[in-house]
Order: sequence, then C-alpha cells, then structure tokens
Amino acid sequence: MSSDRDDPRGRVAAHHRTGTRTARIGYPVGVREVSILAREYVTPRMLRLTLGGPELDGFHTYQADDHVKIVFPDADGTHRPPVPNDGQTLDWPRPLPRSRKYTVRRFDAEARELDLDFVLHDGGLASTWAASAQVGERVTVAGPPGAKAFPHTYEHYVFAVDATALPAVARWLEESPADVSAQIVIQSDDDAYPLASRAGVAVTWVADSLAQAVQALPESLGFLFAAGEAGDIKPLRAWAKGRLDSLFTGYWKRGVAGLDD
Repeated sequence: MSSDRDDPRGRVAAHHRTGTRTARIGYPVGVREVSILAREYVTPRMLRLTLGGPELDGFHTYQADDHVKIVFPDADGTHRPPVPNDGQTLDWPRPLPRSRKYTVRRFDAEARELDLDFVLHDGGLASTWAASAQVGERVTVAGPPGAKAFPHTYEHYVFAVDATALPAVARWLEESPADVSAQIVIQSDDDAYPLASRAGVAVTWVADSLAQAVQALPESLGFLFAAGEAGDIKPLRAWAKGRLDSLFTGYWKRGVAGLDD
C-alpha cells in the first residue's frame, strides 16, 4: 500500500497550490555516483557542471532551492559515502567525510541530467575541485533530502540573496506561476548570471548591504526568501517578523568551512 511519503512530487505540488507558510516534505533520499557530462562557464566566476547517467533514475527534486551534497574522498583518497537507511535518511560514516551542499539548478529526468552551479573562489574545497574537474570524472552526490516548500500563492515575494543563491532564484523564476509578483535583491558585483525576464518581477543588483537594500523596499505583504552569507541575512529576521512569512537559509558563513545551516 502506498503512502503520502511515496508521492513527494504530489505533496510539494499540493503545498505550492494551497499550503501556508513553509512545510518540510521529505524525499526518498539516495546516494549516486554519476559522471560529469559537461562544463560551462555561466559567468567568469560561475561554473556549471552537468552531471548525468542512469544512476539518476528515481532522483527527486520539486522545490527551487533543493540541494544535494557532493561527497569528497578523504585526503588519502579513501571513499566513504553515506549509506541509505530507511529510504528517507542516510547513515553517514564517522568521522564525517568531506562534503558540500549545492543547489539543484536543473534536473531533466528524461535526459538524466543534473546541473550544479559553482561560485569560484580561492581556497574553497568544492570550488577548487570544480575548477579542475573534467568531463568523464565520477562524482558522488547524496540527496536531495527533501523540500522546504513554500506556497506559490502569496501576493508578493521578496528574495534577498547573494551569488550562492542565484541558482535557486533562477529556478524559481522558471517554475513559479506566470502572474507572480516579486522583488529580487541580489548582493553581487557579477550581474551577468542569466535570470528569466518576467513581467511583475523586478531585479536589483547591489554591491553593499543586502539587508539595507531590502529594508528600503516599499512596504508589502507576502513571503521573504533570504539565502546567502549567514551574517548578511540575519538582520532581516526582525524586519520580516509580522511583515512577511519567511524562509532563511545560511548557505555559508565567513570564516566557517562547510556551514550546515
């Protein structure tokens, strides 16, 4: 007999249509070793790796900010991936292997392709790996573990993000309703990242304080999606209270390697 947990696509779609606030919806979570199919510089500082292969059969992703973890070998080359447990969780070896989270920019089930975008910067584990990774190389990805789904029915949306959250914003623009109203504020000086042009959606690029730019927006009700450097988005928590429902995700934190928010 099937249950709701067997239909995450339907549960996420239903929450998008009629839900309230943010709902955590689990997916059947897997661990897959896939191949790098292509490399593309989306901007001079954003590299897209297309991963693929038959191992992606059964992959689940239905929310714009879904993520996978790339699981890296140990320094001595030992590979210690997690093991699926009950279909909804993973058993991770101890000590934990090195891993980093990346947003699913695009998934094509028919083509068996998965796109991940990497902000290139000096010294980052995943960034350094991605910059030198070659077509044909094998990569272990774990997840996505599930969605933090928010409805598509709010009157208005505000996105407060930096470059690391651009893949999530770009995917949301492609998947949200045609009549959506949104203000997107992006803290980055790399404004070449491609975003779909939508009626009713205004995009502002800022180089300085993300929080101040968002707080200067006209008063509105709706939903706030804030993602990026944990300290930069923190001031918006008090500002959003009583004004907008919200989802906050610290994708990274200055001075902290592998933040798990």
